[in-house]
Amino acid sequence: MNTKLYTAIYVVLFVAATAQVLIEFAGLTYWTAFWVIIALSTVKALFVAGYYQHLRYEPRSISYVMLVGLLAALALTLAAAYSIT
Repeated sequence: MNTKLYTAIYVVLFVAATAQVLIEFAGLTYWTAFWVIIALSTVKALFVAGYYQHLRYEPRSISYVMLVGLLAALALTLAAAYSIT
């Protein structure tokens, strides 16, 4: 286990989560804030899945299964956001 790598990933995740909170208070339009938060969430999910869940070292087929799940979650999020507005 590479402690420096995991510490760097933790810092990236912490900064992205802090940025997501700050976006809520930035006064952006709903859809602009929505897409920025979705982008940051995607980056965070890729880091967590790739390193903390060790998908980076698994066969590509397993990574593709996870990608399908991520896209399904994104589609459901978009549908829920559309129904709110």
